[in-house]
Amino acid sequence: MYNEYWGLKESPFENVPDPRFMYHFPQHDEALMRMMFAVKARKGAAMLTGEVGCGKTMLSRAFIQQLAGGPYEIALIANPSFPPIDFLREILYQLGIKKTSESKAELSHFLNETILDNMKKGKDTIIIIDEAQVINNADTYEELRLLLNFQLNERFLLTLILIGQPELRNHIIAIPQFEQRVAIKYHLGTLNLDETAKYIMFRLKTAGMQKNVFTKESIIKVHEYTQGVPRRINNICDLALLVGFSSKTTVIDSKLILKLIEDRG
Repeated sequence: MYNEYWGLKESPFENVPDPRFMYHFPQHDEALMRMMFAVKARKGAAMLTGEVGCGKTMLSRAFIQQLAGGPYEIALIANPSFPPIDFLREILYQLGIKKTSESKAELSHFLNETILDNMKKGKDTIIIIDEAQVINNADTYEELRLLLNFQLNERFLLTLILIGQPELRNHIIAIPQFEQRVAIKYHLGTLNLDETAKYIMFRLKTAGMQKNVFTKESIIKVHEYTQGVPRRINNICDLALLVGFSSKTTVIDSKLILKLIEDRG
């Protein structure tokens, strides 16, 4: 509704994992570097954690974009809350394998054959599990651990990337034989005030705006309210642009942000 008024080509604060809108802060680049290292060095398993709304899913999409065109077959599991046998079926489906079975052992054989076939073709198999903290079945975690048994003497045959909220770490620590196989770990934090300002300006510019309509004071209030969580920043900035448009203001000032905060309770 407000894009034309503000001189935008598209909405800058949509909460969708569009890699174009990912600002490369040092911690985000570090997370990407570690995940890429896990894949390229065939480390077996890596884990990325972060608070709700901190950009983990955005990072996963940027990661997949970096892998695109490379010698990889990728399975992205976006909703992993399956029982073990359905979890194996989902992995096969995401790898483009149409074979299925009611037998968990046979499904494991299909997956092993697929991974070996990929290796013969010069491709590495990558399994990315987003929102991994929702897995609440110990048997499913055991299936994930067993995936790491797909290996030759000198290398893992697949790379498992686990992405989730902080409680994922506790789930993995509770399974020592699994935790010891997760070679790469990284925790994504929130944004500080300076990063929040850069984040807002970057998203506005990416969406086509040539200037920053948020005053310094309004950004301070946005940071205080959101605690530097990107999803919350998106929500309040999106609403601020809408209310600014409806009231025909030319800038987003701290009074407008404070009014929105009061309205949201």
